[in-house]
Amino acid sequence: MNSSTRFPDFFANAPRIIVRDPLADFLGAAVGGVIEYSYADAVKLAGHSCPTVASAFLMARAGLAALYPGALPERGGVRVDMPDPADEGVSGVIGSVIGMITGAAGAGGFHGIGGRFDRRGLLAFGLAEMAGPRLSRIDTGAAVSVSVRMERVPGDPRMRGLLQQCMTGTATAQEEAQFRALWQDRVRRLLVEHGDDPQLVVVEPL
Repeated sequence: MNSSTRFPDFFANAPRIIVRDPLADFLGAAVGGVIEYSYADAVKLAGHSCPTVASAFLMARAGLAALYPGALPERGGVRVDMPDPADEGVSGVIGSVIGMITGAAGAGGFHGIGGRFDRRGLLAFGLAEMAGPRLSRIDTGAAVSVSVRMERVPGDPRMRGLLQQCMTGTATAQEEAQFRALWQDRVRRLLVEHGDDPQLVVVEPL
C-alpha cells in the first residue's frame, strides 16, 4: 500500500539511526531486532518538523554512536536524563524523540516480560544540574552529555516577520509558502549539511 504522506525531499538525505532492540528480536518484530529510524519517524512522532525535532534526532544519534563505538546501540539499554522538567520549553519534545530511538520510557513504559525488557524508569526529567541530555549505558555505566549549538545554523532573518504574518492571518499565500520553505531549509541544513558537525552536536564523556 502506498503512503499518502509526502515529506520534503531532503528527508531522504537526512542521517539514519540503526539500533538493535532485544525485545523486538525476542518477539519477532524485526529480524535480529535491528530497527532503523529515519528523521521522518521523529516527525511522525512529534507531528511536525522543526529545529528542535531535528536537534533531538541528531543528539540521539551522536550520543548512541559515542556510547557504542563500532557496534549497534542497544535499544532499551540506555537511560536518558533530561535537565529540564517535561513541561518546560521543548524538553518534552526532545525527551520523546530521544526516548523513541533509545527505548527509554517513564512510568508508562513497557513493564517487561518475566523480568526482562523493562523500559520503565529509563527516562527522567528535571535534573537541573546538567547542561543537556545525558545518555547512560545500563550495562557498563558509560555516560555522555549531548547538546546542540543552534547558533551554528541560524535561521533566515526573514522568518520572524513571516511567522508573525502567518500567525495573525495577514500573510499572503506566497508569503506562507516562503515561510514554510525557509523554516524547513533550516531543518535541512541542520540534518544534511551539519549532521556530522562536531561543533553543532557536542558530545562530552562523563
